[in-house]
Amino acid sequence: MVDYIKKSNCITLERNCFDAALSVDCGQSFRWKKINETDVSGIAFGKALTFRQTEKEIIFFDTDGEDFEKIWVPYFDLERDYGAICESFKSDSYLGKAVTECTGIRILKQDSWEALCSFIISQNNNIPRIKGIVERLCVALGEPLGNGNYAFPSAAKIAEAGIDALAPLRAGFRAKYIIDAAEKVASGEVDFEKIYASPLDEGRDELIKIKGVGEKVAQCALLYGFGKVDAFPVDVWVKRIMAELYPDGLPECTNGVRGIAQQYLFHWYRTK
Repeated sequence: MVDYIKKSNCITLERNCFDAALSVDCGQSFRWKKINETDVSGIAFGKALTFRQTEKEIIFFDTDGEDFEKIWVPYFDLERDYGAICESFKSDSYLGKAVTECTGIRILKQDSWEALCSFIISQNNNIPRIKGIVERLCVALGEPLGNGNYAFPSAAKIAEAGIDALAPLRAGFRAKYIIDAAEKVASGEVDFEKIYASPLDEGRDELIKIKGVGEKVAQCALLYGFGKVDAFPVDVWVKRIMAELYPDGLPECTNGVRGIAQQYLFHWYRTK
């Protein structure tokens, strides 16, 4: 149970090992943008949200208790004890530095299809361009939410639209992979329920049925879209981390939560 205060159309909660601004801006999701020094806005699960982060609290605007508990508590993984996890990470010198210098990162539990599609788009790409392609996809095929916001389009909608509809996205070679993913997910050939219920290896095998989905994209989808916090995506940064800091593998304190460790190490190594 997450403690919060509801006032009018706002939800307020204490920071408590939670940096929402950092969590949405460390390479996990591509639909958030900074409005000013304190406010950030974004869209998830067909809902737009703006939050304000201060030194001690986070205020979620234009949301009620039902949406907060149903959407935003799981999205920001607020019921997991990150304090205990990060404390255990401090038994390792590098992870200790990462969780101390990048305090408050949480794994975002995103819509499974959106996470899969977004990380297909992310291949050989940079974050500003990924955000641009994702935004153009939503404007082209997503349901309008008002105020210039659009939901992420479903796999069925993209499959129905076809490859020609993706031309304005300027996604390059990724367009054919997006369509293949949409068709396989919409038809049930790639079974999300099976992935949720399966061990990591089986979930990965299900995802790599999709053209253009290899180990890294599959692990990203499992971590950010299916809530499998032991998934371990390896990109160029994580390869460097493993070669330089952990040539014999991750320490025992990461067992079962390697994805959380990866996110801290990735952001710390890349920025600090």
